[in-house]
Amino acid sequence: LHARGFRYRLHSKNVPGRPDLVFPKHHAIVFVHGCFWHRHEGCRYTTTPSTRPEFWQAKFDANVIRDAAIRDQLIEAGWRVATVWECSLRKADQLTATVELLSAWLLSDSRQLEVGEKNIKHSE
Repeated sequence: LHARGFRYRLHSKNVPGRPDLVFPKHHAIVFVHGCFWHRHEGCRYTTTPSTRPEFWQAKFDANVIRDAAIRDQLIEAGWRVATVWECSLRKADQLTATVELLSAWLLSDSRQLEVGEKNIKHSE
């Protein structure tokens, strides 16, 4: 994204949730979520460890609730929010496609974007 002329801040402490990338000029935020920890629904990388499954499920549920609350807080504050899932970055061709999508999204008026290995969701 930087090579395409987009300037951003990494892990800004001035924005709720310490997003991975903050694009002040575009008033946009990008979270890069691990499918395992943030529970990417329907993803093959979203597994639950067999030891202490109750502990893990409670931890994962808390992560999902926190992620949704932060996303809602940012949207209410006028930020545009994109979530890029780990599975969409695993292969070089997927990485290129994800960068294309993010570039187009940053230049659009779309409020939200979600990019996974098999799905792309836009919302106004």
